[in-house]
Amino acid sequence: MTSPKYLLFGLLTLQLIFSGGAMAQGNLLLMPRRVIFEGPKRYEELNLANTGKDTARYVISLMHVRMKEDGGFEEIMQPDSGENFADKFIRFFPHSVTLGPDESQVVKIQLTKINELTPGEYRSHIYFRAVPDKAPLGEKKPTADSLISIHLIPIFGISIPVIIRVGESITHVNLTDLSVKMAEDTIPILNITFRRRGNMSVYGDLSVDYTSIYGNTSHVGSIKGIAVYTPNESRRFKLTLEKRSDINYRSGKLHIVYSTSAEARSAKIAETDLILR
Repeated sequence: MTSPKYLLFGLLTLQLIFSGGAMAQGNLLLMPRRVIFEGPKRYEELNLANTGKDTARYVISLMHVRMKEDGGFEEIMQPDSGENFADKFIRFFPHSVTLGPDESQVVKIQLTKINELTPGEYRSHIYFRAVPDKAPLGEKKPTADSLISIHLIPIFGISIPVIIRVGESITHVNLTDLSVKMAEDTIPILNITFRRRGNMSVYGDLSVDYTSIYGNTSHVGSIKGIAVYTPNESRRFKLTLEKRSDINYRSGKLHIVYSTSAEARSAKIAETDLILR
């Protein structure tokens, strides 16, 4: 009889790549959610905390990702045209951390080789990958007559952008391709395309107000932390609006504002109106 074999069926990797205050995945709490080096800034600290009941180990590395037009991400090895990686200009310590329940740790990130930086934007992502136990408690061995044992190992991780900006930004954004569609005939969805031009990424919050044909204005939707990374020139986005009996999304208008995040001094990046018909 063939000896039992253990096959690693797959790795379930969950990566959150966002940008702004604190974020959490699994039992790891991380703050801040993005790092930007610009002007005289040369140093940043990331605060990690284990909010779980078990000791956890995380391996820290750098990775490169491409933002797709729908806002999703995929890992890449080589920069796209018009894109610069930041990895060779940053260093971090430590490269792994072990945190007991309710323990915290600081990871230090430092800008280096400053004299080699030319004007533009550089971006990589620092990745915190949970290392699973080799022999999880309660795991059962396969019976003698088993040929295959399927073993799913979930690997959780958080990835945040580290961005270096050199020189002045000449970036601007337009909000285009606006429409409101009813999902399942009842849920209002705002479709929007962010069109970016210039030398830097953009990051901000979206806010939507509705004005009826009678002049009454209501806030109907918002979301924080929408990024369009270089070299992407567009990003498609859908925002679920409030469903209310006093709002008719077939008349009136929507006023849409894309502005810098509340973590910084708020400033409009782009705004537009959509006349509803």
